[in-house]
Amino acid sequence: MIPLVDLGAQHREIGDEIREAIARVFAGSQFILGSEVAAFEQEFAEFCGVAHALGTNSGTSALHLALLAAGVGPGHEVITVPFTFIATVAAIGYTGARAVFVDIDPRSYTIDVNRIEDAITPATRAIVPVHLYGQTADMDPVLEIARRRGLAVIEDAAQAHGAEYKGKRAGSLGDLGCFSFYPGKNLGACGEAGMVVTRDPGYAKTIRMLRNWGGDDKYHHILKGYNYRMEGIQGAILRVKLRHLERWTEARRCGAALYTELLAGSPAATPEEMPYARHVYHVYAIRSAARETLRQKLQARGIDAGIHYPIPAHLQEAHADLGYRRGDFPCSESAAAEELSLPIYPQMTEDQIRTVAEAVLR
Repeated sequence: MIPLVDLGAQHREIGDEIREAIARVFAGSQFILGSEVAAFEQEFAEFCGVAHALGTNSGTSALHLALLAAGVGPGHEVITVPFTFIATVAAIGYTGARAVFVDIDPRSYTIDVNRIEDAITPATRAIVPVHLYGQTADMDPVLEIARRRGLAVIEDAAQAHGAEYKGKRAGSLGDLGCFSFYPGKNLGACGEAGMVVTRDPGYAKTIRMLRNWGGDDKYHHILKGYNYRMEGIQGAILRVKLRHLERWTEARRCGAALYTELLAGSPAATPEEMPYARHVYHVYAIRSAARETLRQKLQARGIDAGIHYPIPAHLQEAHADLGYRRGDFPCSESAAAEELSLPIYPQMTEDQIRTVAEAVLR
């Protein structure tokens, strides 16, 4: 069986380092926040090229706090895409604001920047571009619109650790950037964890309080906050994995390049790295009108393949209250019907990639 993701292979590679990191946490008994989380925050901020990084208990929490810090609340609107994991939309709802969707560009799967202006109303407070599958949105037009219209830009970089836009790291481009360290991510914890990064000390101060019950000191609560703190063990593990991330990223990129070479000329459309981007291939997403048949036949050959994401957010029952209908966002709906994720992870061998590609071609 060739799995979609093989975390066991990753952890066998660095198991001794991880066990040593966990032992440090047990020795110090700082299980919530603490020195390991603080060290990881500093290291990840440097990695992203920003001044501040604030660890949280999940990527969803990171998005929620970033929106709150940017002043988003009841009666406001936030522009994002329907073709994303549901957490993007859920976090907007947590603030009391309403998600307003803009369709994706069919080449990059990220927000169609030519449609943003038409979605802005007097209630709009922020834009949340989603860096999907490991590739950034086209950020210059997003930032230009936002600055001209007085809107915050919050990057959903949950799938884009180490991705770049014109040489700048994902998360460093907008006012705030949000990452998930869910185990299957390019930089994944052994459990749940997330991060908000920003250059703005005011945002950093607010998020630092909000994640820890709104306090600036023990038992002194300034804001109505949340229990969104990162665990010490996750911070220690993520410090270990961050040291390997660039090497793993290059392995992903090499694997993706081989897939693209082997699948050239096939009926399955392969992903496109945009001219402005360094794609980190959290997902290697092909497109096929015969997606379900292809997936079943791959599984029969012992190849796991995934779908990211089969139902766009505007067609989810949970968000029917937003009032959208089928046909409103045709590019997102087409991608949802055709996308198939092939196995890709840093420890995947060339022989495994060739086996998957050969099966797709057959």
